[in-house]
Amino acid sequence: MKISPTDLILNPDGSVYHLNLLPENISNTILTVGDPGRVYKISQYFDDIEFEMNKREFITHTGTISGKRITVISTGIGTDNIEIFFNEIDALVNIDLKTREPKTKKRRLKVIRIGTSGALQEDIKLDSHLVSDYAVGLDNLMTFYSLPMSETESKLSTELQIKTGLPFAPYIVRGSAKLIDTIGEGMIQGNTVTCPGFYAPQGRSLRLPIRFPKLLEDLNYFHSGDFWLTNFEMETAGYYALGKLLGHDVVSVNAIIANRMTNKFSKNPDKVIDSLIKKVLERI
Repeated sequence: MKISPTDLILNPDGSVYHLNLLPENISNTILTVGDPGRVYKISQYFDDIEFEMNKREFITHTGTISGKRITVISTGIGTDNIEIFFNEIDALVNIDLKTREPKTKKRRLKVIRIGTSGALQEDIKLDSHLVSDYAVGLDNLMTFYSLPMSETESKLSTELQIKTGLPFAPYIVRGSAKLIDTIGEGMIQGNTVTCPGFYAPQGRSLRLPIRFPKLLEDLNYFHSGDFWLTNFEMETAGYYALGKLLGHDVVSVNAIIANRMTNKFSKNPDKVIDSLIKKVLERI
């Protein structure tokens, strides 16, 4: 089936619209960060950089480290940007951009998100590293896709909606078990809440009153068996859901730079993030 020019938008040079990339510009292993400035904090450890592209918040560097070809891309903040990133990165490897037809043989990418996060449990220490086992989406992205959930995931979704009183059921999805084991070895293994904003959706109030003032408390206390919510941020659920739907291996790891239960913030977040970057680069 040929994909229309308005569904798959290409630039005059044949590159995908937002990322401004061609298939040869990326590797099979892709590291992602939210902050465009963090791309350089990763690529500084490359032995060489063969390709660079700057387009909006999407900055791409591809190079090698110890003989391994790696791509790092910034996505900006939020699952809306993750949707753009994932659809276009998948198009680069699984759609023939000249014929506009999906390829018969699909290519499976390894996508590793390196991010920052706030802890939801008092016993999760500042400056620690956490790998997300499950992600809980409080955003509405999966309203527009058909994401299959297991019986366990559906049960957790229903219980969480009841507990928080949210007017919608969150979506819940697990990351790549293989990458969780290899990239996340020795890290805290947690379940990450993905929020559609930084202030009210994460229980913060400045001048505006918030609709769910007990949200932070509800997320902190929620558990089902041995399933607890450990941290929250703004992208992981989008990564895990789209990775599952498109057939890619995805894992999200976070530097814990804040603890919302103790109201403490890391004194040196850059150092914590840098140590996480080095840990990931050693394991890919």
